[in-house]
Amino acid sequence: MFCSVSNEAIFRPIILHSQISVRFFRTTTTTLPPVTNFSGAHWRAPPIGYGSLRCAATKSGGGDEKKSPARLAEVQRLLHEAEERYKAAGGGLDPIPKITLGTLLYSTLLFPEFLEVVEVNTKVDMRFNVKNANWLSERVRERIMQMEKNRINKDGEIVISSTKTRTQKGNTEDALAKLQAIIDAASYVPPPPSQETVKKIAQLSAVSEQKRLDKKKNLSQKKAQRRSRDSWD
Repeated sequence: MFCSVSNEAIFRPIILHSQISVRFFRTTTTTLPPVTNFSGAHWRAPPIGYGSLRCAATKSGGGDEKKSPARLAEVQRLLHEAEERYKAAGGGLDPIPKITLGTLLYSTLLFPEFLEVVEVNTKVDMRFNVKNANWLSERVRERIMQMEKNRINKDGEIVISSTKTRTQKGNTEDALAKLQAIIDAASYVPPPPSQETVKKIAQLSAVSEQKRLDKKKNLSQKKAQRRSRDSWD
């Protein structure tokens, strides 16, 4: 049975019932057990930044923070890739898709282990089909599949439960908020590094390259001096 909640409950874009289904659970005892709160779990993507750039630009183990030319070249490559990713994602101008309460599939389950029935449905079990969510970009879908790979079943569905409130509406809104948090995290694109950072890395690369050439020149001169001393003998 399909249930339309309100006139304003429209997906933008529309989510079909094959993508999201919601289950309400019916408790069956007059003495309600303590409600387990699942609302404390937050599913967010790990912070996406450029923390690896510092490790790539410095020699491990040393405290002198000397720059390695090969690693500085790797840093410049990573910076270029970050800027390309930012441009490919629309430069942060693409709006993040929003989830609202729209066409959902409702079903009520009866637990046989209880004796008496209380006509109150509270728990919400929401299933969201990531693979069929064509209103999301391919990049966002792949990101969700990567972030939530341990919670997505073989059919491409992610299950989100909520018992935060004692009403179906409140738990449904809480489950939608959790799903929205996942989409927000998957849609986030870190901005490219600033021009000051790029210039600083370019300067460090030039200085490091000059030091490398000077060191190579000094080593060549030492070898030439050794050969000249050997010729005297």
